[in-house]
Amino acid sequence: MNPNRSIPFLLLFLVASFWSCAPSDEKKPEYVLRFGHLANNQHGWHLASLKFAEEVKKRSNGRIEVKVYPNEQLGKEMDVLTGLLVGSADIMITGESLQSWSLPKAILCATPFAIRDSDHLKKVAGGPLGKEIEQHILDGAGFRPIAWFERGARNLTSNRIIRHPDDLQGMILRVPPVSLYVDTWSALGAKPTPMAFSEVFTALQQSTIHGQENPFALIKDAGLYEVQKYCMLTSHVKSWAYVVMSGKKYDSLPKDLQKVIDESAEIMQEYEHELFLVQEKKDYDFLVEKGMEFIEVDNEAFQTAAKEAVLQSFDAEQTDLLNRILQVK
Repeated sequence: MNPNRSIPFLLLFLVASFWSCAPSDEKKPEYVLRFGHLANNQHGWHLASLKFAEEVKKRSNGRIEVKVYPNEQLGKEMDVLTGLLVGSADIMITGESLQSWSLPKAILCATPFAIRDSDHLKKVAGGPLGKEIEQHILDGAGFRPIAWFERGARNLTSNRIIRHPDDLQGMILRVPPVSLYVDTWSALGAKPTPMAFSEVFTALQQSTIHGQENPFALIKDAGLYEVQKYCMLTSHVKSWAYVVMSGKKYDSLPKDLQKVIDESAEIMQEYEHELFLVQEKKDYDFLVEKGMEFIEVDNEAFQTAAKEAVLQSFDAEQTDLLNRILQVK
């Protein structure tokens, strides 16, 4: 074999070896944050989470990577909250379920008939009372709220028409694992059954439960219109959810990266609210097109019955905070 003919092959081998060993332009992140939530890939929460991940990567110059896990991929809500404490998750979206962590003030972000409208909600969640609740969550459980999302009003769905609390007698109703919701719906006459959201469709399909209550977005995204004919416009809860981060993980970050998290979270919150305002109307129209019938109810009767249950469930601290929320103009 002519040795001169082997030279080009040798050069080609050396060049290929050089490029295979050359460092990549893509920096390996110093920190990887796992962000879990229960909504699907089309939901505004997921889109906002992706926006957050994008902003964090850009503002940190790749030092932080946020991996987003929708559809309860990291586990059910209570499992992921535990994950924030033990390190198997870093960020999640949650709300009134925080009450289960001995955080009594957290239930005020989703108390029946506490919030009048979106303007009232913004003044509460984004004002001094909201900051008080956030500090309570951080001090009490180590979860750091970094943003809040307005949620659509919760409405009751079932396969029978409900216009008055008296019509709820005997109805097995799925509720989140929140004691106030159990107490309130019990007082209204239903048989509330706490259940993970991911189990609701099958339970309705199999008639294990008769109804559930959620905002339009989750009714649509979970396909509940396929197994529920009527949506009662109870609007019994106008609430907000928190994006919470493990306080331990946040504190472990350098100050400059904490600032990145804070700034990105603010952008995420604004972005999600824009999506929410547009999507709420679209979700309603979608459900109408799918054949769901919307039923007006006796809101005063629901509100009166719910108020009694709330006051009976609340301690003095919660009642004081509720009264201050109601006084916000």
